[in-house]
Amino acid sequence: MSFRVRLTRDAQADLERLFDFVIERELAREGGDLALAEQALEAIRAGLATLRASPFTCRKAGNSPFLRELIIPFGHSGYVALFEIDDPETVSILAVRHQLEDDYH
Repeated sequence: MSFRVRLTRDAQADLERLFDFVIERELAREGGDLALAEQALEAIRAGLATLRASPFTCRKAGNSPFLRELIIPFGHSGYVALFEIDDPETVSILAVRHQLEDDYH
C-alpha cells in the first residue's frame, strides 16, 4: 500500500518560514552556510517521503489514532511534522516545526 502525501497550506507556509529562518540566521553569521537551508528542506522532504509507506509507525499525537507526529533528524536537533491519515490513500501534513520551537498552531 502506498499513501499520497500532501501538504496543507499551513504546512507549506511552515516550510517557507523555516527556510527563511535558516537563511537569515546563516546570513547573520560570519562564514554562514547558505546551503544549510536547502539541506534542511531536503531532510524534511526525505522524512515526509517515508510516510508514503508507513505512516502508522509514527507516534500518536492526541486521542485520534490518525493524528500523528514524525520526527525528522537534522543536525543537533531536527524537525517535527504533524500529520493526519485522512483515508487509506492519503496523508495530510498539517504543520512542520523545528524541535526547539513552541507547539503547533
